[in-house]
Order: sequence, then structure tokens, then C-alpha cells
Amino acid sequence: MPTCRRKRVVLTEPSAALLHTAQTDPHKHVYFLDQTGEIFETYEAYSARMSFYRLKQFQCEVTGKSGLDYFQAVESERQEARTLHSRFSETLKPAVLKAVQWQVMGRLDHLVDAVYERFKDRYFLGERVLVDLSPGHRYYARVEKVYPPKYNADSKARDAYIDAASTSALDDDPPHVIGGDLHYTLQESIAKDDPALYYYWVHLTELEKDKSHEKGKSTPKVTEHDKKLIGSLIEVQCNILSRDRLSFSKSILRRFIRDCVDRDAAVASPWTVKLPIAVRYGVDSVMPEETRQGVENIKKGEIDKRKKIWEDKEGPPNKKQKKMTAAQEEKAEKRERDAREKLEKQRLAKEEAERIAAEKKKKKPVRYPTEDLDIRIGEKDKKAGMRLTRPPANSACLPFNNTPGTFEAFLMAWNFLVVYGQPLHVSVFSLDEFEHALRHSVPDQPCSLLAEIHSTLIYNLRTVNFIRHSAILSLLQLKEYLETHQQSTAVLGITIDELTGAMADVGNNWERVPLRHTEGREGWEDALVGCLKDHANTTNFPRLQEVLTRLLFAPSETESGSKGPTPADGEAVLSTPSPPSERYCYLPPEDRIAILSFMCNLAISSKAIHAHMESCEEQLTALRKEKIEVNRMKKQFLEEMGLLSSDSKDSNGGTPNGSGEDVVMQDPSELSDASEGVEESTPSGSKRNARQKAHAKEREAARAKRASQKQAMAERRRLDEEVNKLERRLEGIEREFRKLLGSVRVKPLGRDRFYNRIWWFDGMGSASLVGSGGIALYGTGRLFIQGPSEFDLQQLEKKAIEDNEDILARRREEEGEEGMLGPQDWAVYSELEELEAFVSWLNPKGYRELALKTAFTKWWVHITAGMRKRIADLNANAKIPDARRSSRKTALADLSRDPYMLWTNRRAVNSS
Repeated sequence: MPTCRRKRVVLTEPSAALLHTAQTDPHKHVYFLDQTGEIFETYEAYSARMSFYRLKQFQCEVTGKSGLDYFQAVESERQEARTLHSRFSETLKPAVLKAVQWQVMGRLDHLVDAVYERFKDRYFLGERVLVDLSPGHRYYARVEKVYPPKYNADSKARDAYIDAASTSALDDDPPHVIGGDLHYTLQESIAKDDPALYYYWVHLTELEKDKSHEKGKSTPKVTEHDKKLIGSLIEVQCNILSRDRLSFSKSILRRFIRDCVDRDAAVASPWTVKLPIAVRYGVDSVMPEETRQGVENIKKGEIDKRKKIWEDKEGPPNKKQKKMTAAQEEKAEKRERDAREKLEKQRLAKEEAERIAAEKKKKKPVRYPTEDLDIRIGEKDKKAGMRLTRPPANSACLPFNNTPGTFEAFLMAWNFLVVYGQPLHVSVFSLDEFEHALRHSVPDQPCSLLAEIHSTLIYNLRTVNFIRHSAILSLLQLKEYLETHQQSTAVLGITIDELTGAMADVGNNWERVPLRHTEGREGWEDALVGCLKDHANTTNFPRLQEVLTRLLFAPSETESGSKGPTPADGEAVLSTPSPPSERYCYLPPEDRIAILSFMCNLAISSKAIHAHMESCEEQLTALRKEKIEVNRMKKQFLEEMGLLSSDSKDSNGGTPNGSGEDVVMQDPSELSDASEGVEESTPSGSKRNARQKAHAKEREAARAKRASQKQAMAERRRLDEEVNKLERRLEGIEREFRKLLGSVRVKPLGRDRFYNRIWWFDGMGSASLVGSGGIALYGTGRLFIQGPSEFDLQQLEKKAIEDNEDILARRREEEGEEGMLGPQDWAVYSELEELEAFVSWLNPKGYRELALKTAFTKWWVHITAGMRKRIADLNANAKIPDARRSSRKTALADLSRDPYMLWTNRRAVNSS
């Protein structure tokens, strides 16, 4: 049974009211948890229990693995149980279980030690053993006969039972009866049933393989005599017998006993074999009266022992006193009254101390960052200009957001194609280009972007295992189900029989069709139908029938006047078979997104994608090492710059002659005049020469100092350039790290206080944030917000219950009625002003919003540059409406100049 915080998980029993309802109203709908067999009356109870089981806090009781959810822990225990029971000797199981039945031992380890000591040298009929006949040579063997100690001295009596048919005499005296009885001590069991006196006839089956891997240790040669011994029957004793450690050891024995026995929580309760296991192995499940009496005596002795220890601790019981006088009774009452008053004073003092401690705890300042929901905006924050309400994000401008789940599938498909553009051989394209391509419905001008992404996915899915005609088989099963329930099998006017008939001749060789880039990927629509025929079914692609019907049938010309969509194309009646190459352009964007989402989900399991992920993991490891080395070099350069600064300060702080005074440098002309005056006034020129030498030394020291300062400045500039280079390299490493990490797993930038997830998809996988010449690049050029998940909403409800706070009212106050998002809701920030307002709304005092704001600070330059670049591109490509430009040729010419029509695949591979 899995454990949670070292306690066994107890399954929920049905309530008495539910049991009564089962008798009175057997058709009442309830919620059944199939994995555990639990029954719940309400969905809230069911979901709460399922959420509890999904938490990664359970531990496998057998292996000790932690960090599992309940179902993983159960599966781990079952797997270990299967492995254990397959390894443990089947013939040894009944003997071990009979030995542990009704044993009274406090710890399981003591019981395991006792059983191991009893059975390590005792072997049973049919058991697989190892026989050590010579040094280095051991044989696997099977026990054919077991001779008790009474045959020890009579070899002729043993030889009389060599024949396998004459074993009845031995069966009358089963072996190891006394030795396997734990009621005897180990010394008594050896004295009455010595395992060394047993003889065994064993049948050698094979030579044990050499398991030595030590260097320098030679492997004994296997001789012909050793090989001839295989298949022979020999007589041995326990001193040369052993069991494989994988089938018998203390650890395996402990796991086997723990899996098969149980014990009550009462004092001195015996270990009992579980009833189904006892029935299977013939273990007596009814406690004999003698055993029961012995268990009761042990239990009584243990209780008396504990009672005696308690009495010794508390003091001996008072002896029966004689009848007290009135004065004695008054004194006793007074003592009791004083004792009660003393206890009351102590209780009041304790309560007062607890109250004071609680007040001190309340006054203790909060250490930030803390839980986001514990922070409320105060007056000081309001005066500082912090926003009270989050700026509303736009949900209306999200493409394909009218149908639930369609935008999310659209975003996932684009992210997959861009992130894995390198193994898929697809160039990068923006989300806007992808949107316009999916809306493209002009049959005269094919869209190369659609052709390229479908073709590369088709090439990729050729390497993924598929079932031939799985779509047709699934549709036929759906037809049988609908006919059984008397429902129509037609969709858009086409029955399943008509659909399967039209599918028969389309895309049969899709895995061998060469979709060449130079030929415009001609035939990719038929290959797409073939791919869906072999990969899709109504389970993994619920809209299969509707999508294939639209791809293979068109409305009749008499009904619609053309093969184009009718005003109510979603409800149009189709009747005329048509090739997919003509019908794909009329396929609604929702169906195109469903197809691409399905193909991307299949392609993630292909070998090319897996190999690319492994390559990204290796590159991430190399980048981590390089980042450590670059940071180390940067630190070293900064330390050298610090030393240069300190040296320059020291040199400027003193003078060349060591005094603290400033030295006034005189002009050479002044020196000459002064020297002439001195020479005229003095009889000798010795003083003049001394002054000249001193000034010459000062000039030399000044020149040396200036040269040293110049050299230090040059060295400082060099170090500064090196640091700038390393900083630029660190920025490049961060961008590369984001690209590679996006290929392995896509993570949001962070979450706000209400667990809304903030997504920024630019610069991941094959996309870049900076182009040649430092130009900004973008994929989405926007910031997306996804509502909290179901689990996050449960966390909010839990927090509201703990703090007795109305979280919903707080969300209305701080997010706005329109800004509140549900679990499947998305919104977007497209303008810089909206993004700046959102960042100013974040409160860095909370854990989640501090991390989110840090991520914004890290990537702010690239986020804002991408948003500006997208806005500039939209303004440049905006079409000015002109009533005069209404001809079809002009419209087609304008369409051909759209960015999504100008996109070319520079990574295309022309393999067939």
C-alpha cells in the first residue's frame, strides 16, 4: 500500500447515506474511481480525491521511491511484487509462511533474521540451488530427494530410494519440521533437527556462468569432465549448497514477508499471513487454541510490564486508607482546593503568555518576497503610482478564438513548426503569416507556405508507425455503432459508405510519392488524404469524417452554381466527388488547424524530432560549461581592473620623493635665472649643481610616472574591451540557450498573483531574436496570457478557505470583470503601452510576480523590439481601400505581394 508522509493511504469508504441510497435507488448516478474502486456521491468529492492522488507526494512502500503520484506508487509496488514472487523460490514459500504464522515479534527485521537463520542451510524438494563441486566451478541444480537426519548413517537406506517412483516413504516424514518452527530457539532446532545431517540428491542442470569482472582475475577453464557432470544425479550436503542471492537474501526475504503478512496495532499482536495467500499455500488460518493461549499470555505479560513501568514512573498506588476523621477530611479538601487553584493560575498564565507571543508574532515584520496573495496594495504603494487594476488584455483580436480550443491548437501547431524547423527543413515564418496562409482560399494562386508545411509533415510521418487503412476501419466501426443506435451515418449529405468508397483510390502511395520542392510540392493534397487514411481514426481525430468529406466532395453545380463555398458553407450539402487538390482551398480554417494539430502531435514521436531533442540537450550542456568559463574569465578581468584602479590611487596619493606635500615644478628658464642669481651671490657653484641634479631627478620621476599611468590606462582600456566582449558573448549564450531550451520544453515567462501564465514564444527553436546587422526579429511579436489551470483554481480556493477571503471578489477588483480568464481562455497584449502598464501592475514583493518581473527585465529589449517591428510591418503592409481598384486581376496582384505569399522555404530538401 503506498504511503503518504510515512502513513498508509486509507481508501475512502462509501458513506452510510450512500449505502442506503444504493438499496433504495440503485439507478442513482455516482462517480466511480476505477483505479481504486472508490465511489463518490458528488463530483467535488471525486475531483478532490483525484487531485490528491495526482500529487507527487507518495512513496512506494516496497522500493522506497518517493515523489510519485498514487497510481505510479501502486504500479511500482505491483511491479516489484511481480518481480519478487517470480524470483523467490516457490517451494520455499509455504515453509516460510508457516514459520511466521502467529509469531509475536515487535520488529519485522527481527522476524526476518530469525527466518533467514533457520532456512539458509535447509533445502526443499524441487528447489533450484547452486552446487559448489570444485573451486571456481558451480552448477545449477534441482533438488530431487531430501533425506532427513535418520538416514545420515545408513547410505544403503538412501540408495534404496534413488528411483523417482519410490518417494512415498520419504513423504511420510516431511523434512525440516522442527528446524522451521520458530517456537524453538535456534540452538534447540539445531540440536533436534541439525541441517548438516541432511542429505540431498540433486540433479545438475547447467554450469554457472562466470560473473567475475575483476581485472587480473583469471577465469577457471571448463574441462570435459565438468561438462560431463551436467545431467548427472549426485548426493550432497548443505555445506556445498547455496541459493542465488537474487532469489534468497535478507532483503528479498524481508520484502516477501512484508508483502504476505500483516499485524494489528494492538500490543503484542502476532504476525498473520494474509487470508488469500494462506489459502493458496495451505497455511492454517485458524489460530490453534494452544497458540492463542500463548499469544494471550505474551500480550498480558507485555501489558503488565508496561503497567509496572508506568507505576514506577508515577509512584506506587496509595494504600487503602482508614476512615478519615472530620479534621483530616477538611485538610484533604483544602489541599485539593489549593491544587485546583494552582492549576487554574498556571493555565491562565500559559494563556496570557501564548497571547503575548501571538501579538509579537503579528507585529513581526513580513520578509519579502512572500506569497503573492498575502500582499495587498497599501496607501504608500498607491501614492507611489502602482496600478490597482491590471490592464485588460484583448481576447477578441486572437485569431480563430471563436471556437473553444481552436486558437490553442493553432498556436501549438505554429510553435511546433517553428521550433523544429531545422529537422523538419522548414524556414521560419511569423504567426501572422501562418494565420493568413490558413485563411487563404484562392484556388488560382496556390500558397507555398501551406504546401511546404504539409509536405514536410507528410515526409516526417512516413517514419512513424501506422496501421494501413485505419481511418476506413474506424469509420466502418462508427457506422455499425450509429446503425445500432438508429442514428444517421451521413455528414454534410455524404454517408460513410460513400465516403469510404471515395477514399479507396486517393493517396494510396502517399509514403512513396515524391513531393518535390522544385515542382511546388505537387500532389501534396492527395498525399495528405493518404496520410490521414493510415494514421487517423475517430478516436485520435474526432473530426475525421467531416474533414475527409469536405476534402473529397463538392456541392453540385446545380445547387451552388460553382464548386466554391455556399453562403452557409458549414451546413452545405455535398454530393459530387472531387479531388482534394481542388477542395482544400475551400476547407474552413478550423479544419485546417485540426489537421495540422493532429499531424504535429504524431510527428513529435518521430526519430528526427527525438534526435534533434537529444542534440539540443548536448548543446545545452556545452553552453552551460561555456557560460561558467566566460563568467570566470569576466570575474578575473574585473579583479585585474580593480587592482589597476587601486594601484593608480596609491600612486596619485603620494609624491615621487615620498613626502605628502605637492611639488611645484618650475620652468627651466626660471631655474636658469635663479641659478645665475645664486651664482652671482655665492663664491662657488656647488650649490647650483646640486639643485640642477635634484630638478633633473624630479623631471625623470615625473616622466616615468606619466609613462606608467599611460601604460595603466592602456591596460585598463584593453581589459574593459575584453569584459565588453565577454558580456556580449553572455548575451549570445542566453539567446542560444533560449533557442535550444525551447526545442526541449516550452515554458512560460512566469505567472502572476492569480496564476495566469504569461507566454512569449519568440526566439525559440529555429527562430532567432536578432538577425544580420543586429536587426530585431519576431515570431509572434506579442505577449499572450493564459488563464489559470484547474489545479491552480483549486489552489486559489484552498487559499481563500485558509485566509477566509473572497478571492473571486479580489480578482474582480484587481483584474477587472472583463480581464478574468478561465482555464481555457487566452488573451494578448499587442501594444507597448499595454505591456508597460501590465509590468507596472506587477508587485515584486510576491514570489511569482518577482520572478516574472525579473524575466521581463532580462528579455525586455527583445520583447519590445519585436513588438515595434511587428507594428511597423503591419503599418507597411496595410492596404488602403480604393473603390476604383476592384478588378480581379488587381486583387490577385495585391494578394501575390502579401508577406505570406512571398515566403519561400530556404531549408527545403528535394528528396523523394
